[in-house]
Amino acid sequence: MIKRAGEMHATIKPQMRGGEGQAVVTNVLEAGEYQGQSRMMATITLEPGSSIGEHVHEGEEEVFYIIEGTAVYNDNGREELLHPGDACICLGGQRHSIANRSGQTLKLFAVILTYPA
Repeated sequence: MIKRAGEMHATIKPQMRGGEGQAVVTNVLEAGEYQGQSRMMATITLEPGSSIGEHVHEGEEEVFYIIEGTAVYNDNGREELLHPGDACICLGGQRHSIANRSGQTLKLFAVILTYPA
């Protein structure tokens, strides 16, 4: 299967998870287009001043891979700067958030993996 960029659905999410500004979530693959256990495979774009608020993952884990820009990543209360090529994971029961405090667009790839039932 090949999916072209023009076939991917984007959604604008204001104050995602209680964050600032808005996130543009573009589903790279939709449920039903793959057989693995995942709730989301998407790119997320955050313009300067935008963020995804702090939240906990239960029964799932989330991976972020930074494509462009600089992110401030909150890893269970500890803030770290992430740059293109950096990755992070929030395991089940942990909490995280991500913010764009720079003057450039932040774009990341996000995957939420779900645990088998």
